[in-house]
Amino acid sequence: MNSRIYHRTAVVNGRKVFYREAGDPAAPTILLLHGLPTSSQMFRDLMPALADAFHLVAPDYIGFGHSDAPPRDTFSYTFDNLAAHVEGLVDVLGLTSYILYMQDYGGPVGFRLFTRRPAQVSGFIIQNANAYLEGVGEAPRQALLPLWENRTPETEKAAREFVSLEGTKFHWLVGAKEPEAINPDNWVLDQALLDRPGTQDYQVDLLENYKSNIALYPQWQAAFREHQPKTLIVWGRHDPFFIPPGARAYLGDLPDAKLVWLDSGHFVLDENAAQVAAEIKAVFAAPRGNG
Repeated sequence: MNSRIYHRTAVVNGRKVFYREAGDPAAPTILLLHGLPTSSQMFRDLMPALADAFHLVAPDYIGFGHSDAPPRDTFSYTFDNLAAHVEGLVDVLGLTSYILYMQDYGGPVGFRLFTRRPAQVSGFIIQNANAYLEGVGEAPRQALLPLWENRTPETEKAAREFVSLEGTKFHWLVGAKEPEAINPDNWVLDQALLDRPGTQDYQVDLLENYKSNIALYPQWQAAFREHQPKTLIVWGRHDPFFIPPGARAYLGDLPDAKLVWLDSGHFVLDENAAQVAAEIKAVFAAPRGNG
């Protein structure tokens, strides 16, 4: 089995999009969509564990990771635009059917792809990614509601704390069963990219634009009910940003979904990659023949 991860780039709408790729392209594809404040690096342990059964593609959004990060006066940092560039990568790579793995920001990116092209999406893997008001925790409500209502230097302060070193480290450690099992490279490497000139400004643009996702929740929920994609939910139950009621809410629209609780927080893979890989294979891997 070749579990090697390849690190590649493609040009989408004139921008360089970086992506990690592993597995056999003839196998079912999983499109892995990362969250804030990180990049496709969050999947570096999961991908080798799935490469024997799936074709894996994990892009960095524009402005994240190793993808192009144009200044905000030359690129509109909105979730519509992030999703458009992931959709463009799907087309460049010729992906016609894929399972969406979505964490945090991966939800609003992936659900946009799903509602635009539902026939291409063969399933959901939802990991602490929200599509219901009851899933929004008190922490983001307090931090972001003032920004959504009226953006000023004062209301930006809490948003900037999300992408400060303290905030990035908190994202990675909160709810961890064993904090010493969480690799500190996560927040150190993420923060090095967040600290590039101008980056935190456009990250605040995206945090402000997050209100556009909440406005789309009813549309996404209607699409869930209509299309009933096969769904696995793996959820860190100690996440203060996207709280457990948000995980349970999916079951109202996707009653056949499998919900797996993890003793973790906003991020789960450092401690639970092997279990998550096993759950994904149990739900989505093709049965092996006897020949």
